[in-house]
Amino acid sequence: MDSIISFVQNHTVIAIVVAVILLFLIYRKPKLVFGIIFLVFFLAVLYYLIMSMAGSGSKQKKSLLTEEEKQSDANR
Repeated sequence: MDSIISFVQNHTVIAIVVAVILLFLIYRKPKLVFGIIFLVFFLAVLYYLIMSMAGSGSKQKKSLLTEEEKQSDANR
């Protein structure tokens, strides 16, 4: 979100042109535009969930590896 705000602040003309085009498309073909927006939103949520699960899995793997190292050090 911060990167989007930063882009809009640094490239105001491009942001205005994109907003005008988006408003024009919403006026001309609202069903298509809202369908695309919904699809993008769905894919963003799906990406977030996959990355969240992958992150928790890697944390679990690191904790298991650390636990195994502690047990092997205790056995020596």
